[in-house]
Formats: sequence, C-alpha cells, structure tokens
Amino acid sequence: MSDEESTPDVKASEELESKNAENLAKKFRLIKGEEIHLTKKPSIFAFVGMYSLGILVLALHFMFGRADTLGDDAEGFMAFIYWIIKLTTNEAKTMSFSFIFIMLFVTWLNRLLNTSTSGRWVTIWLLLVSFTPLLIQIDDAIFVITDLFGDGKGDFIAIEYNFYLFGILYTGLFFALTFYYQNSFHYAITSDAVIFEHSFLLSRSHRRILFDRISEVIVERTPVGTVFGYATVSILTDSGVGIVDESMGAAGAVNMPGSADSPDDTAAEKAKKSFLRSFFAIMTYQRTIRIVRPDPKHCFYSIRNWDKCKMLLNEMHKKHSQSNLLSDLKDTISSGNDE
Repeated sequence: MSDEESTPDVKASEELESKNAENLAKKFRLIKGEEIHLTKKPSIFAFVGMYSLGILVLALHFMFGRADTLGDDAEGFMAFIYWIIKLTTNEAKTMSFSFIFIMLFVTWLNRLLNTSTSGRWVTIWLLLVSFTPLLIQIDDAIFVITDLFGDGKGDFIAIEYNFYLFGILYTGLFFALTFYYQNSFHYAITSDAVIFEHSFLLSRSHRRILFDRISEVIVERTPVGTVFGYATVSILTDSGVGIVDESMGAAGAVNMPGSADSPDDTAAEKAKKSFLRSFFAIMTYQRTIRIVRPDPKHCFYSIRNWDKCKMLLNEMHKKHSQSNLLSDLKDTISSGNDE
C-alpha cells in the first residue's frame, strides 16, 4: 500500500483519537493542560449480586406460577409453596398475599444486609414487584364488592397477574437497568488528580481528588474477583474519603420505659429497677466503628488490570507528594551551589 493511500486512514484515525480525547476531557471536566493517563469502568462481573437478585425474583415468579398451576397435585418444594398460597388466600379466593409477603421479606432482607444490591433504586424496584399483584387484586376485589350491590364497578386494570409474564417483564427491566447502572461509572487518572464520574437516571456526581491528598491505596479482591481477574482499588484521604462509620448493635434509649425511680419505691424495688436499667442499657448498647467500604462512586470498583491502576496511583502520588517535592528542591539547590 502506498503512502498516498495510507494517509487518509492515518488522518481519520488521528481525527477519531482527537474527538475521543475531547469527549473525555468534557466528560471528566479536565482543566487546561491536564492529560488523561488511564480510564477505567467496572468489570462486567462487578454487579453479579444484582443479576443474582434478578434471577431470584424470576425464580420466585416461576415457582409461584408453577405451584398455583399444579394445585393439590404439587409435590416437594412446590407443595410447600402451594401450601403458603392456600394459607394466605381468603375464603372467597379473590385475594392471595403469599407472593406479596415473600417479596416484601426479600426486600427487607436485601435492605438490611446493606450489600451492593441494597441501593435505593433496587429497593424501589423490589417494592414495585411486591405491590403490583396487590394493586391488581384490590382492583378485582372492588369489582366483586360493588357487584353485590348492582353493576360491578372497578376492574380498571383489565389484566390478571400472570407470574410467568410479569416475572420475565420485571426481570428483563431490572437486567437492563443494572447494565445501564454498571456503565454509569467512569474513572480516570490524570496528570493532576483522580476523578470519579457517575451519571445514572437523574443522579449526577463528580469527585476530584488531588494526589497529595491521598494517604493510602487499598486493594480488595473477593473470591469471585480472584477467579474472574478483577479487584476494587480504594483511595483513602486525610479528610476521610473512603471510610464510613458503621453502627454495631441495636440502638435504643438508655432508660427502659417504666423503670424510673419513684419516691414511694422500697429499697428492693429500686434495686430491681436499677438492674432492669442496667440490663436494658447493655442490650441496647451501640458502638460505632470506622471501616473501609467500597462505594462505586468513590473508588475504582471491581476493575480489570487493577495492578496497573494501583502502580500508576502510587507513582503519581509519589511524584506529587511533599517529600518528593522537597527532595527535588534540595537537588535543585545542590546543583545550583555546585555550579
């Protein structure tokens, strides 16, 4: 191929690189003269917990749909599910709360565990899945009740809750949102700072950390991350970025209700109330600890080639640290004196 034929391709490639550089500079809000050394996004396995939660919800839909179809012929675990369905169905067989109770329990447990799947939008999705059959059943109940006194009114939602259909619909929606959420995080290491960018639905966040503010770089690898080759690189700063306060134990008042001393109390009653107050204080004791909890908004969350990222962070931190600047200044002064 001649140089004349290759020139247009080279120019097109240079224009594409220039355009990508401009887009990245705009995305990360770079200052004049700042250059990007490395960009990262979470690995495809970063939010495997969310995909697992979606599969769990889909499995619950299929189990309830299958058990309801089998009826009294259900066996094994399906028989247990059908027993729960019958237990929570009213005598008129117009409303069943079994699936709603199970989904609300899953929602509560997911929120309580405070894992990567415990975010606000995930909880809203779980609540939507939980209450959709309730809305449909209430609409049907209104129609049944009004039909007893004449023309039935209601039935505004002209569909039945089909476990298979709604399970596939809600799980597909959740998978699409999870994939979008996963790609909403973008990280960069520039010549001047570390930048964390996040844009999801109506939520926006942008954090810029200068290298001289970094106090420690921590790498955390889960068993799944070790297998699939990704890790989380967290940055700690002097201001406390990367560290969260977590309360351990139950919160409560120090004084147990009804245990206050009264002027008419005998010595035995006072001793009894004192013991109850002490016992209640121990049971409701709460301590707060400071731990490093990776937040996708403020760390390199589940990234591939994490060792390259950590090495670059260490190099840039050393370059911008005060000790290194003082060393450079000392060398400059020494060379000036020698001359």
